[in-house]
Amino acid sequence: MDVSLDSINNVTLLPETASQTAGPYVHIGLAPREAGFDIYENNFGPVLATAATQGERIRIEGRVFDGSGTPVRDALVEIWQANAAGKYAHPADRQDKPIDPSFRGWGRTSGDFDSGVFSFDTIKPGAVIGRDGVLQAPHVNLWIVARGINIGLNTRLYFEDEAEANAKDPVLLGIEWEVRRKTLVAKKKAGGDGIAVHHLDIHLQGADETVFFAI
Repeated sequence: MDVSLDSINNVTLLPETASQTAGPYVHIGLAPREAGFDIYENNFGPVLATAATQGERIRIEGRVFDGSGTPVRDALVEIWQANAAGKYAHPADRQDKPIDPSFRGWGRTSGDFDSGVFSFDTIKPGAVIGRDGVLQAPHVNLWIVARGINIGLNTRLYFEDEAEANAKDPVLLGIEWEVRRKTLVAKKKAGGDGIAVHHLDIHLQGADETVFFAI
């Protein structure tokens, strides 16, 4: 069917449908236990590893900040990572690597309502072969939801003590400015219980804004 220019110019434009952000009580629906509500039979919390899980025990922690530098204390954070051998617990991962049945590889938590700190007890992931066949540095995928965010934000956490692997990682190399790459690299420090802590703060806006990915 031919469409004339006059008919295009005379089309009535409909107003955009109103949208709304997640919140202000997003944590109650997605992480109810942290909010004091035990309503789900299965709660997917911040502990990913069991006593049988293979790999180095680590703790991941950080805070989410808004554009003014204020901690977003009720932010929800999810992580998704490979096991110590570098394989995801998902059928789409076709790498010829062993699956660790004792490792879920996925966790969810919200920030502490007083300090804003979120934390996960997990293991350090192995290197993963990307879709293009290039080896990626060990990393953890993060998804952040909070009040004021229309769509969840996707980013990554890399490890400060994997500098050699980070220097070859295709995703990090795809970020033009080195100062921007550093927003994805967690700082390592000793934990009080002997478990290494990898700390990464997430900045939603501002001069130190974290690099986010469109997935």
